Amino acid sequence: MSTFVTTSHGADFFGEDRHLITSLASLADYARSCLAADERDQLVQLLTAPATAEVGTEQTIPAADAGRLATQLRRVARNRYLRSKRLAASAALLADAAARAAADGEPWHWRTEATA
Repeated sequence: MSTFVTTSHGADFFGEDRHLITSLASLADYARSCLAADERDQLVQLLTAPATAEVGTEQTIPAADAGRLATQLRRVARNRYLRSKRLAASAALLADAAARAAADGEPWHWRTEATA
């Protein structure tokens, strides 16, 4: 069974993106190392929370926070030590979705799901 997070304001036809929870946890590790200590806490918490959340758990990030998180996610995606193109692509997709939510003035939604 694969567990993933579906985010709103994504790039697919339905306006959603799906990210494996294991990928999000790996991104959190990179965020810890490439962002300053005083700015990374919310992003790291957002990326690690789905690992312990039950399937069906939803999280809503206000538009103002989504804008700030988009900037941080872009920095993680562009970090020279992030060698995995797959993780860099996930970080870039998350940053784009967060930026769209912020630009629209809408909250950014995350939902934990699983497949058989």
